Amino acid sequence: MSTPANFALPHVAKLHAYTPGLQPTESGWVKLNTNECPYPPSPRVAEAIRAEVGAAGETLRLYPNPTSAALRRVVADHHGQGLRAENVCVGNGSDDILNLLVRAFCTQTVPLGFTMPSYSLYPVLVEIQDGRSEIIEFDRSMKLPLARMAGSAARAFFLTSPNAPTGVGFSRAEIEEALKVFKGLLVVDEAYAPFAQEDAVPLLARYPNLVIVRTLSKAYALAGIRIGYALAHAEVIDVLDRVRDSYNTSRLSQVAAVAAIGDQTYYDGVIAKIKTTRDRYVKMWGGQGWFTYPSQSNFIFTEPRNARGESGPAVAKAAYDYLYAHKVLVRYFPSHALTASFLRISVGTDDEMLVLNQSLEAWRKIV
Repeated sequence: MSTPANFALPHVAKLHAYTPGLQPTESGWVKLNTNECPYPPSPRVAEAIRAEVGAAGETLRLYPNPTSAALRRVVADHHGQGLRAENVCVGNGSDDILNLLVRAFCTQTVPLGFTMPSYSLYPVLVEIQDGRSEIIEFDRSMKLPLARMAGSAARAFFLTSPNAPTGVGFSRAEIEEALKVFKGLLVVDEAYAPFAQEDAVPLLARYPNLVIVRTLSKAYALAGIRIGYALAHAEVIDVLDRVRDSYNTSRLSQVAAVAAIGDQTYYDGVIAKIKTTRDRYVKMWGGQGWFTYPSQSNFIFTEPRNARGESGPAVAKAAYDYLYAHKVLVRYFPSHALTASFLRISVGTDDEMLVLNQSLEAWRKIV
């Protein structure tokens, strides 16, 4: 007998949805699994939201600005480099921007390229579009595969820098080399760029085939507000605006983002604090023999070893399970050979990281 689900398009019926990190609803968890900022947003954000709502909430009955015009101007001014509002597209988180790019530049006959491992949403977006992926695999060195990118048939190629889940950052010079050899649209997903040594924004003026995607979910502590944006040549932004939903960001999201970007001094302090904590644990775990990638993000990708000095997928899974049983959440990615021996750990507050480390030390004593 036919069911309502049978009316779905064939490619949707076979689709495997993106799996986000666990979001516990009860208290008592140390949550280091979704790369959220461990510190609150600027106080100006709450002030801006309260002012926008007003005493009676009158503004909420009105649609938001359809293009997020004020926010586009603020983003352009924030990055400088001669950028203008027409070089910015704002979305409901950077995932929305990535979806627009897939919508505009990927089909069954025109593949979307990306490296692997990287953000696991990429193939899901391609499958939703009923498109085709062209995947270029990293090896453990995480060297940018320029020669293979040069031979890509894709019109658009997603490159996460700093990479997720390893945290490895690619230099501006490496990005420029990729722009020279790849003839299509190079989309540099810079979700974690505020924590990196450098970014690709200065290259926009010289390379019209460069698109940079940013989010306010990580460094700006606005994961719940859902704001991301693209920086690109005006012609590319025009394409994204053609396929963008009419009102893709709310009134409150827009004013919150404007307020956050306007308080860079506050966020410079937050970012510095996160980087200090990150670097301390990268050094510590590396010093005790755990292979740990040098992170330029707000998370750490480390290969745990048990008391016998063993590493591997079973060891990583055992560490993950022990942490979970003791209400400490991290991420484990068993589906790829390069990631299956590692844990990805979001950088938390010093207190949260202390609980994590004490739990890992306890785990090592029982195996």
